[in-house]
Amino acid sequence: MGLIIFLGDSITDAGRKTSPNELGFGYVNIFSERLKAQSQNWNILNRGVEGYVVQNVAETLHRECISLKPDYISILVGVNDIGLIANSSASEQDKLYMLEDSIRAYHEMLFDLSRETQAKVIILEPFILPQHEKYEDWVPWQKKMSKNIQKLARNYGAYFIPLQTPLNNKIQEQGYENITTDGIHLTTQGQQLLADIVKDSFHL
Repeated sequence: MGLIIFLGDSITDAGRKTSPNELGFGYVNIFSERLKAQSQNWNILNRGVEGYVVQNVAETLHRECISLKPDYISILVGVNDIGLIANSSASEQDKLYMLEDSIRAYHEMLFDLSRETQAKVIILEPFILPQHEKYEDWVPWQKKMSKNIQKLARNYGAYFIPLQTPLNNKIQEQGYENITTDGIHLTTQGQQLLADIVKDSFHL
């Protein structure tokens, strides 16, 4: 039985500690159920933690992931970094330094994964879904974060999976309230969409 580990923040966490199977109530659990429906026997662990930034994932990487010798690793983190930067009262230059710190932590994480595991790494793009000017000032930082993460993924042979554009497209098709609860977290329908994207990216 192979092992798949999901790392991230509250979008991945999705209440995992109170869920019956500890996979949460979001895309990780939906992903697991869809594999089971295809009689695919994988051990799946959700290690998302509400409030985590990139540095938190990097600091806990060995204990929560590398030591377990996974076959696949999925990472969705960065929106909390984006929020901290966008909401900071710091100068524009200092905000760029904050972004650099987050990217450096992401770099360290991918370096450790490439050196200490043989796992296939799936990097999910952090996204923000603004409406009526809410979170509009986060968008430029999301774009900068995404561009840097995509470059890191390419350098380390990881798979970068875009989420911003597919989610925006679904909002155009189905309406904002059907996809996201607050511009950051996803509705059940949004989580199902994310699970579909993740499953396709794993090619399982």
